[in-house]
Amino acid sequence: MLALLARTMTAKTCLMKPSTLVKPVSVRKIPGRYLAHQEGLPKLPLPPLRQTCERYLAMLEPVISEVEMNHTRQLMAEFLRSGGVGERLQKGLERRARKTENWLSDWWLQTAYLEFRMPVVVYSSPGVLLPRLEFHDRQGQIRYAAKLISGVLDFKTMIDNETLPVEYLGGKPLCMNQYYQVLSSCRIPGPKRDTVVNHTGKRPPAHITVVHNFQFFVLDVYNSDGTPLTVDQLYMQLEKIWNSSLQTNKEPIGILTSQHRNTWGKAYSNLIKDKVNKESVRAIQKSIITVCLDAPMPRVSDELYRSRAAIQMLHGGGSRWNSGNRWFDKTLQFIIGEDGSCGLSYEHAPAEGPPIVSLVDHVVEYTKKSEMVRSPMVPLPMPQKLRFNITPEIKKDIEKAKQNMNIMVHDLDVKVIVFSHFGKNFPKSQKMSPDAFIQIALQLAYFRMYQACCSTYESASLRMFRLGRTDTIRSTSSSSLSFTCAMDDPSKQNTEKVALLHKAVQAHRAYTDMVRCVLCCSRSVARAIDRHLLGLKMQAIEDLTSMPEIFMDTAYAVSMHYNLSTSQVPAKTDCVMCFGPVVPDGYGVCYNPMEEHINFAVSAFNSCDETDASNLAQALHGALLDMRDLLEQTPQAKL
Repeated sequence: MLALLARTMTAKTCLMKPSTLVKPVSVRKIPGRYLAHQEGLPKLPLPPLRQTCERYLAMLEPVISEVEMNHTRQLMAEFLRSGGVGERLQKGLERRARKTENWLSDWWLQTAYLEFRMPVVVYSSPGVLLPRLEFHDRQGQIRYAAKLISGVLDFKTMIDNETLPVEYLGGKPLCMNQYYQVLSSCRIPGPKRDTVVNHTGKRPPAHITVVHNFQFFVLDVYNSDGTPLTVDQLYMQLEKIWNSSLQTNKEPIGILTSQHRNTWGKAYSNLIKDKVNKESVRAIQKSIITVCLDAPMPRVSDELYRSRAAIQMLHGGGSRWNSGNRWFDKTLQFIIGEDGSCGLSYEHAPAEGPPIVSLVDHVVEYTKKSEMVRSPMVPLPMPQKLRFNITPEIKKDIEKAKQNMNIMVHDLDVKVIVFSHFGKNFPKSQKMSPDAFIQIALQLAYFRMYQACCSTYESASLRMFRLGRTDTIRSTSSSSLSFTCAMDDPSKQNTEKVALLHKAVQAHRAYTDMVRCVLCCSRSVARAIDRHLLGLKMQAIEDLTSMPEIFMDTAYAVSMHYNLSTSQVPAKTDCVMCFGPVVPDGYGVCYNPMEEHINFAVSAFNSCDETDASNLAQALHGALLDMRDLLEQTPQAKL
């Protein structure tokens, strides 16, 4: 169940307004600014036990039968008995909350990521698809890569100088810790549990890694005086790399990182026994970012392009294409294809989506700047090619990784659509939350396909608290079920349908506000339930006691089986994030609502006969239009 829970975070949402290209507030370092800000944030509060349990029961009502509900109520009554197991676990959590900076963060990192043993590819790491670029040759590819790297270094200056502008949500400052974890960091496989290393210490790395034709290079991106290389200098260095990696018959060592984590952990131990291999791997792990210069994919129609490009960002297309042109454990991998495709893949453990997208917004805006400064023609050293000694055993591991990657590639279906009829503007005109409107449309689309609702996950930020990550917005509610049942019922009047739609949207918005743990009169008010339930479960494991029956209940398994795993990741850039489903018979849905249109990425597994990404995308398209028409055609809809 923890492995199942681990996949529910993939998406990674915060309802902040997208930022413009931000600039350092000072060109010099402001020592201690970051730490002072962090210490000023409130600690994550612990919700009252009875409150969480009552809200858990209410959340179950639309997704389980009355017979199951009665059984769960009996288990909950026993769990809440005075002096019983619930009170004991809650007291343990209270002690933990007093002693730690964040009672949840370590547990969440371990259970959601580092102990999750499925491959990070598809099952954990999201991809981000950026707008298609106007080039189809290596010069355009290298020129854009040089601009992109320069933009990352510009953003890194703010991190290094502690001048990154603090973000706010609802007037409250947010934890900025995740921004300080994504550069020069990497996940490292273990036999049963992974670790994450971050090398931004006293002597932070001054290089990136570049991979082309499966060959890795170290590229120093700073001059001897500490200034970053210019775009021209980066272009010349990238051209050297491109020209010296023309051979395509090299072993795709990076594809090893796509394996099941236990399998990769064993292969990793074998790989780094060799001193040369160990040094090469460490150079990748320490690098600021990885830049993947991809070979072009086969041409497809404009209609299919976005979906094809999205899977390039997720997994590289398979062993025949660019899946070996990756190091999937690297926190940030920017991907530039020779065909104009562009985006990134990121390993999820250090950060959620919004900080990644904020960095992307900055970089994309930076690449649009005109290049005013020309570089002096100072000779630069040849980038260092990383060497790997491939033994027969490593070769065998690579072949196994190729086979498994190809299975994953064939199993995953991704459909990217641009819903062009309206964007955030329409729900706003109806005085509705755009996110809530989209979520109810998803409920309607799913109900129309299956004549039932399901457990639905939407992530919400807890960054208003120190080291906060996410909690769960439960999009399926009694109100959403009432609306979806009524929408296609010919016996219902439109006025009644509109009233139910408003009630469903308001219920989702209320749950969202609840999860955000609003601050009231300078006092933290904790009202979300999912991470509290996880904490109670983890406390039982830490106490080495038997697992409480409430967590062994069928209802709990149903509530954690997210057939719809969703995330809103808003960005200034006209992009979309994508990720795989979290259960075999489920969907992954990520969306970026722009003012006049909405970008959606829908994923499903081909191995499940009951799911189809294209069908859900089509149903979602229809649901959004029908909800708009309902509101526009019903006078009472105009509030």
